[in-house]
Amino acid sequence: MRLILPILTVVAALVALWYVAAVPMNIKGVLVEAERAGAEVTPPGAAERRDMSSFALVAQNGFAIPATWAQERPRLPAPHQVAVELWETTVEKRITSKRSLIYHAWITLSATLLGFAIGSAAGVLLAVGILYNRAMDMSVMPWAIASQTIPILAIAPMIIVVLNSVGVQGLLPKAMISAYLSFFPVVVGMVKGLRSPDAMQLDLLRTYNASPSQGFWLLRLPASMPYFFTSLKIAAAASLVGAIVGELPTGAVAGLGARLLAGSYYGQTIQIWSALFGAAILAAVLVGIIGLVQRITLKRMGLSR
Repeated sequence: MRLILPILTVVAALVALWYVAAVPMNIKGVLVEAERAGAEVTPPGAAERRDMSSFALVAQNGFAIPATWAQERPRLPAPHQVAVELWETTVEKRITSKRSLIYHAWITLSATLLGFAIGSAAGVLLAVGILYNRAMDMSVMPWAIASQTIPILAIAPMIIVVLNSVGVQGLLPKAMISAYLSFFPVVVGMVKGLRSPDAMQLDLLRTYNASPSQGFWLLRLPASMPYFFTSLKIAAAASLVGAIVGELPTGAVAGLGARLLAGSYYGQTIQIWSALFGAAILAAVLVGIIGLVQRITLKRMGLSR
């Protein structure tokens, strides 16, 4: 209960700020519609209102405030509009319907999981190589860091075009973009975790004449687990972002990225926001599952209560 109350307070404050922000964002469009309907608007004429502050327009046309939360195509949809859209596209639509947000979420999730698996496996293998190979430590890690400075929006179309040129289409190009974003946190986390045992622990293994492989499996790998799961949480969220970005340059007709594109093409801002919230919920579920596996695994290893 002590945790729930502060969380609800923060959520309520954010929702209230959202409602307040929607008023000046939508007021000009509302006043245009009200003027066309015959209402008296101050000042009259869209040309006079064009250069006026949105806050001044709100102050002079207080009657229009409720309408800013009910526009069909608002600049900033109100929270209840997004909530209604989420309900209608998840609960009231069949999962197999192309208008169902769950259907589109599953398309994106499939690419996310494949990219997450590829990126995590590559990250672990690179981390082990960096740990035991000085040349890889001096060469691979700087390149891995440099790779993350390239904007994903710039490299995603290149990856898709290159893979399409060799006949690779569909799920794999999006998964490769997800893997590109997800491998880096795993590399960094695993390298840090594998190097976390101190000198006294390593000296104790040498005293018992333990082999390098025994030192890895009995000391370094167990010690890296907290770092590993933390990096997986970051990688899961990054992989989801990669899958969505991978859908944008392909003109995809399915997936959360496709929903964002369709909403952008037709000015459906409510659809855009519902897709964004769908992606956020999906990321939270993935991170929550990894957190659950982390608690169970670390508890069985005796690394947590």
